[in-house]
Amino acid sequence: MQLNTPERKLVKEGLISDYLRSIMADNADNSEGQTAQYIAALRDADPEPFATALCTLDGRIYSSAYGGSFTDANVAADQVEFTIQSISKPFVYALALEEHGIEELMKVVGMEPSGEAFNELSLEGDTKRPVNPMINAGAITVNQLINGSESSVEDRVAKIHDFMNELAGRKLMLDKQTASSELESSDRNLALAHMLRSYHIIQDSAEDAVNSYVQQCSIKVNVRDLAVMGATLASGGVQPLTGKRVMKQSVARQVQSVMASAGMYNAAGRWMARVGIPAKSGVAGGVLGTLPGQLGLSSFSPKLDEQGNSVRGVRVFQRLSKDMGLHLMAPEPRGRASVRSLTEDESTGESIVCLQGDIDFIGGERLYRTLMEHQLKHKQLVFDLTRVDGMNSVGRKMLTNGIELLREEGFSIRIEDPDGLLA
Repeated sequence: MQLNTPERKLVKEGLISDYLRSIMADNADNSEGQTAQYIAALRDADPEPFATALCTLDGRIYSSAYGGSFTDANVAADQVEFTIQSISKPFVYALALEEHGIEELMKVVGMEPSGEAFNELSLEGDTKRPVNPMINAGAITVNQLINGSESSVEDRVAKIHDFMNELAGRKLMLDKQTASSELESSDRNLALAHMLRSYHIIQDSAEDAVNSYVQQCSIKVNVRDLAVMGATLASGGVQPLTGKRVMKQSVARQVQSVMASAGMYNAAGRWMARVGIPAKSGVAGGVLGTLPGQLGLSSFSPKLDEQGNSVRGVRVFQRLSKDMGLHLMAPEPRGRASVRSLTEDESTGESIVCLQGDIDFIGGERLYRTLMEHQLKHKQLVFDLTRVDGMNSVGRKMLTNGIELLREEGFSIRIEDPDGLLA
C-alpha cells in the first residue's frame, strides 16, 4: 500500500505544514512595526501577508501562508513575490567570491560585525574598507566587483540576475518600479558611494554604483524561493532542485560565516545568542536563514522593527530555533539517518519500521518521506524505537501526530518503546 496517493495528503503534507501554520497562528495577531517608510513602493505595500517555508537539502519544500489582502484573492502568501532587498547581499557576495576569491575581496571589504545600522557610514579607520559586506557600504563595494570594474550597469545587473535565477531554480523578475522608487530616496546610499569612490574603494561613478546596487535589491522572490536559496548555501553550494553546483563549498561556508556575525545588522549579536541561525533580513519583510548541512528557512511579513527586521519573521525564527533545536551552539546531538530499516514480515503480516539515533525535525521529515515513498504491503505497522537515543519536542510531536494520522488512514499501529520515549 502506497502512502503518497491523493487521499493521503494529510500524511504527506499536513504534518509539517500544520506545524508551521501553528507557529504562524501564534504570531498572526502581532501588529507591531510598520512597513519601510523611506521607500514609497515598500511603504504602500500590503502589510498583512505572512508566510514561512523550509527546504531540505534534497529539494523538498514545506510552506505555510497566513492572511494578506491581495489583488488576486487566490494567491497564497507563500506565493506572493516581494523584492529581495538586502537578502541579496550574501548571494552577491558569493558571486564576487566565485569571480575574484577571498584575497581580492579582503582588499576592499572586511568581515567584522559593525554593531551599527545597515546604512551607517562604517569604514575601517586605517584601510577605509567597509567593515563587512552585509551593510550597505560593503554591499555597494561588492556589487562593483561583479563582472569586473569596467562593466556597464546593464551587464553587471544581468550577471547578478542570472546568478539569482540559478540559486532559485527559476527565472525571477526584476521590479523596475521598486528600483525607480528606491533611487528617488537613495541620498544616503549616494553619499556612501561618493565616500567609497573618494577612497578609491570603488571606481565607477556614485550614480551608476547605486543604480546597479538598487537593481540588485529589486529582484523579486517569494518565500519558497528564499528557502531554496538558503538550502543552496546550507548544502555547500549545490542547488537542491536542479542538483547543480552554483558555488564552491568554501564560498558557501564563507558567506554563512559572515551572515552569522553580521547578517542581522546591529541586532546580530542578540540574534546569534537567541536564535543561533545564520540569517539575513530585507526591508521588504523577508528573512533568510540557513542551517548548514540540514536545511534553508525563510519567512515573509512586511512590518519591521527598529533594526529593519521583520517583527513576525523574527518571532517565527525564534520559535523554530527553540522547538527544533536549530541553534548552532545547541548541544543536541545530530544522529544518523532516522530510519534504520523498513521490512515486511510475511509471517505476522506487519510492516516494521526500525528507527535509530536522535529524532528531531530532520529525522521526523525523513521518516515520513520514507513512508510516502515505500509501498507498504500490510495494514499492520510497527514502529520500533529500540535503537532511538532520544528525541526533541518537535521530533516527538511529529512522530505522535503522524501515528494518529496513520491510524485515521486505517493502519493498526504497534509501538515498541522500551525506554518510554513517547510516554
